[in-house]
Amino acid sequence: MRKVITLCACISEENSVPGWRESRNIIKKLKRLYRRAQQLKRSNAKNPKRSLQREREILKSHQRYITESTRICIRARMMIADLSGIHTIETTASLLEVENYLQHAERQMDQIKRRVMDKERIPHDEKVFSIFEPHTEWISKGKAGVPQELGVKVCIVEDQYRFILNHTVMLKTSDVDVAVPIMMETKQKYPALTMCSFDKGFYSPENKRRLSGILKSVVLPVKGRGRAAVREEKKQEGFIKARMKHSGVESAIHALGNHGLDRCPDNGLQGFERYTSLAILGRNIQSLGTILWKRDEMLIKRSLARQRKIVA
Repeated sequence: MRKVITLCACISEENSVPGWRESRNIIKKLKRLYRRAQQLKRSNAKNPKRSLQREREILKSHQRYITESTRICIRARMMIADLSGIHTIETTASLLEVENYLQHAERQMDQIKRRVMDKERIPHDEKVFSIFEPHTEWISKGKAGVPQELGVKVCIVEDQYRFILNHTVMLKTSDVDVAVPIMMETKQKYPALTMCSFDKGFYSPENKRRLSGILKSVVLPVKGRGRAAVREEKKQEGFIKARMKHSGVESAIHALGNHGLDRCPDNGLQGFERYTSLAILGRNIQSLGTILWKRDEMLIKRSLARQRKIVA
């Protein structure tokens, strides 16, 4: 609603349309209603009258907020209709932007009605966590300190030399869904690839079967203890060695965060994908630089050792 009001005020000023001169006061009024609805909490009192009274206050505050927001949306749509005959690029672009935010506002008002008034549980797929970046997802890692994050998941494939061979942006997909496609793509790019170690989240019986047909050795641990055959597989030497090296991918994930993927400044999904590729390129260049630096350091040490022998 704040973006709708601000944009409408700018458009009305540019095109001499009345009705939005008090835009700042409108935002303040709407914000007061929003804060009132936000701060009210359901009562835990044992007295049923008090609980019922608080429930009524919550319903009234949300209803006032929605009513005022609906009134502003109607005014904004009336302004769009009045200016529909103006065909300048700037005005048309601004009106389209207002229309986009109006759709977000109407969707949010509908969800508030369903959640607060109708006591309905909103499906996760219908929720939008950012009106500026609608592709943003709610990521529940379950880790201590950071149980949830907002962003987009990225799956990477790293080799034994710390180079990232392949990656994919996991838009509204889980680890189980991406395991087979990313390995098929990586195998096509690097035919010499014969083994890969995965996290537990990638496991499913179907993935195990299909990945075994792509790679000679598949290290795909199961959540929990698993069956007797699974426990025997975990005791094998190849499985143990692969799992010991698997922790290296955590270093790559941390390095990608340092190379820009901790917070993406680009706009849109295309910008996020581009920024992800650039961060991975930066990580690979750093890995290559580390190898060259170690090689040069080793050559210098050998040269110094030869000079000492000659002097001796």
